[in-house]
Amino acid sequence: MSANYPGNLHSSQPATPTQAQGTAQNRVQRQYVSQPQYLAPQTQNNGGNKKGGTSISTILISIILAALVGFGSGFLGAKLGSSGDTVIKTEDGSKVVFQEIERSTDNGSQASYAVEDVASAVADSVVEITTEIVSTNTFLGQYISKGAGSGVIFTTDGYIVTNHHVIEGANNVTVTLRNGESYNAKIVGDDAKTDLALLKIEAKGLTPAILTSDSSTLKVGQTAIAIGNPLGQLGGTVTSGIVSALDREIEIDGETMTLLQTSAAINPGNSGGGLFDDKGYLIGIVNAKSSGSDIEGLGFAIPANTVKTVINDLMEYGYVKGRVNLGLTYVAINNFASAWLYGFDDFGIYVSNVDMRSDAYAAGIQVGDMIVSINGTEVQSESDIESQIKKCSVGDTINLVIRRNRQDYNVAITLSEYKG
Repeated sequence: MSANYPGNLHSSQPATPTQAQGTAQNRVQRQYVSQPQYLAPQTQNNGGNKKGGTSISTILISIILAALVGFGSGFLGAKLGSSGDTVIKTEDGSKVVFQEIERSTDNGSQASYAVEDVASAVADSVVEITTEIVSTNTFLGQYISKGAGSGVIFTTDGYIVTNHHVIEGANNVTVTLRNGESYNAKIVGDDAKTDLALLKIEAKGLTPAILTSDSSTLKVGQTAIAIGNPLGQLGGTVTSGIVSALDREIEIDGETMTLLQTSAAINPGNSGGGLFDDKGYLIGIVNAKSSGSDIEGLGFAIPANTVKTVINDLMEYGYVKGRVNLGLTYVAINNFASAWLYGFDDFGIYVSNVDMRSDAYAAGIQVGDMIVSINGTEVQSESDIESQIKKCSVGDTINLVIRRNRQDYNVAITLSEYKG
């Protein structure tokens, strides 16, 4: 029996999940290097990046953002297209053109280049990223989790693109350039849905990447070159392969993404690095690989067209415009062990976190609520919720049935623009 939602129920005390319950044997994994280091309570070393100083433990996701400009040998220069340019104006007055740029040879023709030429041309646009997350454990005290990933320079004055999961929850982010110089980075904005993030360092005269004008024109079988920081210790590593497939629908950590597939080798620490074609254009930001016993050569990247749209919004607004989102994260209770662990009686999808800025929080949704249905569709997985949200626009109203303390409630939520 469903009841009307009884006002603000934040005052009640539902069961509180303490950790996410991932789907068993998820074969698509983010390749990110992470290791906890326990600290004495009185000391914390939150210093910058030390090469070779991060040991590798947990693999989370992979690949690289790399960038290019000033192609040196083989390139005469970059020609601006006559129309359709997308331009970012930077702090020092310079501009980075995201599309309609042509790399040309002496006779003005487009050309393909050997892997070594592309790698040399874009090397200065690829950076190493290290992170520190300070956490407190009841039994072990305070500790720092260190992580490593990759990034790509997008403007001469220090805007850098990486993956959301690389910097998620970080207290400190350090960017190290190819020449060894390290900078503390500010997180300008990030977007979990596309797994992209924008950083800013205080530097001038950097070498930014040039994106392909339209990643939808890529062809299966063409050369793909990945550059990044595998294992968190091998910055500038180059691997090559081909574009294996376009528009793959891949689910990673509950988010369904449309990605490029590549055979270029992807390893932990490559996350946020660049995927390039044989003309030196950045065609994607690599963010995942498929793993398992007998699985090789299955890497994935965020297409350049997605990167352009998201990064422009993050730079201008700090979030992605026109997006709706409940602002909830979930835990799947689908076996007796997880039900016992969290103290729930029923299998289902439960709320594990609520963004306090979200419409769901304003409507009274809280941690421990079970999502029974959304817009009349029974919820059996997190993807059921996301598929309904994707159909909605700003101003639409969705109808949830939630279960709390064995009582079902109807909740109507009008969606505003999500700025999380």
